[in-house]
Order: sequence, then C-alpha cells, then structure tokens
Amino acid sequence: MSKKHIAILGSTGSIGTQTLEVISEHPDQFVVEVLTAHHNVELLIAQSRQYMPNVVVIANELLYPQLKVALSDLPIKVFAGADSITQVVAMETVDIVLTAMVGFSGLLPTINAIKHRKIIALANKETLVVAGELIQNLVSEYQTEIRPVDSEHSAIYQCLVGEFDNPIEKIYLTASGGPFRNLPLDDFAKITLEQALKHPNWNMGNKITIDSASMMNKGLEAIEAKWLFNLKPDQIDILIHPQSIVHSMVQFTDGSIKAQMGLPDMKLPIQFALTYPDRIQSSFPRMDFGLYPQLDFKAPDHQKFPAIAMAYQAMEKGGTLPCVMNAANEIAVAAFLNRQIKFIDMARVVEYTMEHATHYAKPTIETYQESDVEARRIAEAYIQNVSL
Repeated sequence: MSKKHIAILGSTGSIGTQTLEVISEHPDQFVVEVLTAHHNVELLIAQSRQYMPNVVVIANELLYPQLKVALSDLPIKVFAGADSITQVVAMETVDIVLTAMVGFSGLLPTINAIKHRKIIALANKETLVVAGELIQNLVSEYQTEIRPVDSEHSAIYQCLVGEFDNPIEKIYLTASGGPFRNLPLDDFAKITLEQALKHPNWNMGNKITIDSASMMNKGLEAIEAKWLFNLKPDQIDILIHPQSIVHSMVQFTDGSIKAQMGLPDMKLPIQFALTYPDRIQSSFPRMDFGLYPQLDFKAPDHQKFPAIAMAYQAMEKGGTLPCVMNAANEIAVAAFLNRQIKFIDMARVVEYTMEHATHYAKPTIETYQESDVEARRIAEAYIQNVSL
C-alpha cells in the first residue's frame, strides 16, 4: 500500500504536534508533505528538519526571512502568508489535509482543499461552526469527505461505521465539565487565568482549554455535529462525563445506543482519521477498567455555563449568527488570556456581539468574511468601552 502524503495546517499546535507523533510511529504509512504554522517559527524549523516536508509555510510574513535562512541548506520550499497556506493544500502530492489551525483562519484553506478533492481530517471545528452549510455543499459537489478529529465527533463517526444508512434518533456529546464543573456559581467571578488553564483530563492549546473551561467548546461542537451528521438541534444532547472515557454516543431509532470509549488521548482519533477505514497497530496506552469502577453522567448547569445556550441559539437561527458567535468568542478568549477581562466577562462579550451584529440568513463566503470582521470589531469595542 502506498504511503499517504499529509499536509498539516497548524503543525506547531497541540493537534499538529500529536499528529507528527502518530506519523513518527508509522513511517511506513505516512509522509509529511506540508507543514504550516502561524508564528512559532522555532518549532516549525525543528519540525522541518526532522520530517523533511516538501513545503513549509509561516503565516506571519515577518518571520519568513528567519525561516528561509534556517532551512536554506535543505531542499524544502519555503513560503509565507495566509494566501500561501490556502494555496499549498491544492498540491497534487497531498492526499490528506489535516486542518489544525485555530479559529476562522482555517476556513479558506479547507474550502480550497475540498475544491481540489482532498480528504479533510478536520480538527478546526470553527470551519463548520462558521460555514457548515457551505462546507457540506462543497463536500457533496466535489465528492470528497470530512473525517472528524475532535474526540467527540470521531466517536460519533466511529459509532456510525456500518450504520450510515440507519437513522439517528439522538447523539450525546460528552464533556469533562472542565476545571469548574463543581465550582459554585458564586465563585465564578473569582476564577483566575491559571485556574482556567488547568484542564483535569486533556492536554490542549490555550484557546481550546479556555473554551473547555467555559464550555463554549461544547457549544461549538454541537454546531459542528449538526453539519457533520445532518442533525437538528433537538437531536444533540450534551452530558457532563468527568472521567472522559466515553467520548460520545449515538442513539438509533430502535432505542439502542452505541458508545465509543477509550483513554483521553487525542492521538487515537488523529490516527483513525488518517487511516480510516483501517485500524492500525499503535503503542497508545490501553484501558484498564479496574481503574474506572464508575462512570458518571449528568446534564450541564446552564447558569454556570451560558455558552451552551448561546450556541444552541446560534444553531437554531443559523445564517451568520454562528459565525458572529465564534468571532466574538475568539476575541473574548484572547482578552481573557491577556488578562483584560474576567472569566465571566467572556460570555457577556459574546452575548452583546450576537445581539448587535448584522444577521444574514443566506450568507455567501464573502458575507461570512464580512460578518467575522464586524463581529470582531463589535467585541473589541465592547471590551474597550464598557467597564467589565
């Protein structure tokens, strides 16, 4: 079997680095064809020297000279800028594009990859949150496929293998509940950045870790699931599952439920997305049920985690509202990470932006881009001008 050539968009982030670990374990299966990063040029240089891709791209054009000089002794093509990332996914030598870029930035590269009939291993949930209908129409038009990398969506995907013709009654997206699932609501105003960055189960990048703490991540995942699996909002339930062993479940019309289980390790869904429909040997740790005598499930507290209700509101109304919500959340999380606002203020920023941004019911790609820009402007102005 010929090796699969992989383009990793966002190779220096948490998903990107773990993807490279999977590839390192299976050099007979995979070739690194493209690596891209936003600004972590030192790690991108190290990755390039280790994996010898055909092409590397740094999004921050100011870092291009440093990258170019550092790799000048190697036969690696070096480019810079967001447009270059969008273009390299079209290379004939690329089989699978793993999109691990954070936020809205992953949208245009994903669209171009689909148009060139690449298989998409999707770790950038914002692509479907922002433009789910557009993306799924393109996937159908260009006859390619999206393989989810998020552990929850990978779990649903795995549960549906052999079941794709059977109607889904409901899906259950599980969530650890983050570090604040047991914290009283009265204490939320005192949450610190350091506390929010301590996820109890998963090792992720800062943005996703904060989204997990606020449970916005689960709201985004609900919207992503709607498009991935052609569901209505009332077919998607969220359950707090502190052990993070059951990664998600599918309930069929006969009442039976399938669950996908495993230790909380992102390398497993990454590998499945790269090898589907095959499962190949791995050195990942194996489950010891003796260590988990009890698995708990409960509904989330919407008062403590208002992001969930906002996500369902965006999903119900559709159009550009999910795009607006996503953009406002990116601004809010960045402000919290920079200690400009408090943890509880993030929801206020998102809510205000959703209320004041222009809504387009039938958006185009240009409308999505305009909505993203407008929402960011509204959110930034709110943070600057309102005493939070």
